[in-house]
Amino acid sequence: MAACITCHGREGQATNSGYFPRLAGKPAGYLYEQLRSFRDGRRQQADMSHLLANLSDAYLREMAEYFAALDLPYPPPAPSDLPAAQLARGKAMVFEGDAARGIPACASCHGQALAGVQPGIPGLLGLPRLYIASQLGSWVTGDRRAPAPDCMAEVGRKLNNEDIRAVAGWLAAQPVPADAKPAAALPAGVSVACSAMGAHP
Repeated sequence: MAACITCHGREGQATNSGYFPRLAGKPAGYLYEQLRSFRDGRRQQADMSHLLANLSDAYLREMAEYFAALDLPYPPPAPSDLPAAQLARGKAMVFEGDAARGIPACASCHGQALAGVQPGIPGLLGLPRLYIASQLGSWVTGDRRAPAPDCMAEVGRKLNNEDIRAVAGWLAAQPVPADAKPAAALPAGVSVACSAMGAHP
């Protein structure tokens, strides 16, 4: 895992770069699918694609399970510099969505605690604002894809720049509870068809 920690931090805890996401504690199914997506071209990042190009599914699964099993504390979030109204909009999108525009609440799939759901939906807390915004933007532009049914591509096409700034800003400003763990399941199931729930660690 030495190559991973160069960017993602020792034991996948993330670094202070403000961009690279934390890997520790994410659902193994999610991490595995992201590794496969970088290797197979559904996600584009030159260093990741190069590192993973010749690795087997079995080895990618082993990497995913290693990072998923880590249980490490999160640092407190940096104070937000966004206006209160923008943060309020972000919170509303996270927990309520925008029914008029067909946008589900983030929490309807990522869990009310926003800690993710097994086997393949990631938590949204403890991530840098720049990373969250860039990933949402990648879903909007089609630069990031997932196997069909690609639920985030469907949601992403409906987001505008203000939605992305507000959601990313609010999420990045939230502390991560000490006992935050991916939920075993969603009580009502996912709000849109999603390949993430078919991922297996």
